[in-house]
Amino acid sequence: MVAKILGNLSHGLVFIISAPAGTGKTTLVRMLINEFDCVAESVSCTTRKIRPGEIPGRDYFFLTDEEFEAKKSSGDFLEFAEVFGHQYGTSREYVTKSQATGKHVFLVIDTQGAMRLKKENFPAVYVFLSPPSLEELKQRLCKRQTECPETIEKRLSWAEQEMEMARHYDYHIVNDNLDNAYTILRSIVIAEEHRVRP
Repeated sequence: MVAKILGNLSHGLVFIISAPAGTGKTTLVRMLINEFDCVAESVSCTTRKIRPGEIPGRDYFFLTDEEFEAKKSSGDFLEFAEVFGHQYGTSREYVTKSQATGKHVFLVIDTQGAMRLKKENFPAVYVFLSPPSLEELKQRLCKRQTECPETIEKRLSWAEQEMEMARHYDYHIVNDNLDNAYTILRSIVIAEEHRVRP
């Protein structure tokens, strides 16, 4: 049987991708999922309110504060973090079950959660995505029209801090052109599947 470009492993890898809000991380991961059926995105749990156009179970699992705390207490989360007053967490079961079917699982998570997993030596490939500039990021956030100007300013301030964390990741991609950023991310995933591991 001829080996495929991607999807030859019986146990999938985990990729962690972090980026300031509005940088395009979700778009890039969905492009990978559309091209390769062996790529999956871990759907995070959150206590924030649903936004227009979001679909529960596809974009997030929307939980009450009480439901989130119960899952946290029972160890259901691989990692969790509070961002802008809302809780976010990654389901441990979802990730391990997906990996067991040979899928490469993408965790689209904040730098807090990513660094917590890195500190615990969690086996994953860590990818950071940056906007070309904070000015460009501001334009993208304004164009989304999902947040008020005050929230956008908070996000930009946090984005500056997040971008300082890029050096702790295995790969750093600047998304100044979506097609180029996708080509780089796609190449990373293909190379990592074919990497010789002890």
